[in-house]
Amino acid sequence: MWRWFTNNHQTLTGIGAMLVGIAALFVAWDQGRVMRAQQHGAVVPVLQVDGFIQSTETRRHLGLRILNNGVGPAMIRTVSLLRDGNPQDGFAPLAAHFPAAFDRSWSSVNGRALAPGGEVEPVVFTWDRDALSEDELTALLDEWTHWGVSVCYCSVFDRCWISSSSEAARESARACPPGQIDQFERMGASDRPDLPYAETAGEATP
Repeated sequence: MWRWFTNNHQTLTGIGAMLVGIAALFVAWDQGRVMRAQQHGAVVPVLQVDGFIQSTETRRHLGLRILNNGVGPAMIRTVSLLRDGNPQDGFAPLAAHFPAAFDRSWSSVNGRALAPGGEVEPVVFTWDRDALSEDELTALLDEWTHWGVSVCYCSVFDRCWISSSSEAARESARACPPGQIDQFERMGASDRPDLPYAETAGEATP
């Protein structure tokens, strides 16, 4: 056995070099994996979707707010307006509870890049504080509990998640469905008939 080792030292040297090369390759792969994980972790967006109602001495405000509590920009791809989990084309059932005179403001969400710490309010309804009785306000708030928003968004590395106003935790997604005109853009069609999507929005949603 010893004679074999002494007569085949070149073979042993080659085997040793090969093992060193394999070890070096594994170390390089592992370092690359760790680096990629660090890069992804450094730009992870976390969207929080909330409904809110605020009151001042003269006005009441009811709306939706989307905040990015993560450390990277959120590339918002798809937004769905839901009532009891079912997609909606507008706020008509909710708007039926508003007073005759109310204001609304809206902001498009699809395609938006929301920076860390940034927020957007897709829709806010406003009316005079005394325009609704206590019973009417209670009915409005009860209807408001049925509504929600689901947002599919991705990081700059195309890792995607879904956040919604009805779930505290976000869900991972393989990809976001193709973005379409979101309902908040549709809502603005009646306010801005000059916009290109106004003709395809159908009836303006309240």
